Amino acid sequence: QVQLVESGGGLVQAGGSLRLSCAASGRTFSNYVMGWFRQASGKQREFVAAITWGAGTTYNADSVKGRFTISRDNAKNTVYLQMNSLKPEDTAVYYCAAGEGVWTRSGYKYWGQGTQVTVSS
Repeated sequence: QVQLVESGGGLVQAGGSLRLSCAASGRTFSNYVMGWFRQASGKQREFVAAITWGAGTTYNADSVKGRFTISRDNAKNTVYLQMNSLKPEDTAVYYCAAGEGVWTRSGYKYWGQGTQVTVSS
């Protein structure tokens, strides 16, 4: 049974940092893409960043370029999202996902339960 478990969310002031973690288990993810999405209240879920397990190629949404960094630790089967210079508009539930796509929700087969990130102004 595939499980993606996010952690690391919380409340932070604008300009601060948080690091989200996504622990993956239940199958081999070496051929998969691991992604982070977010969903703010009343809005659609949107792509944030993604990384390929194998080559470590990264993809980032324009809104987070230069502020967020996605990385992975193959030995720990864990993906991270380092978020710096946080803004109130980054407030959302952040979801980890695994699949064969990159940019769209439909490309991901497995999803975590989400972790709340709240940025106060």
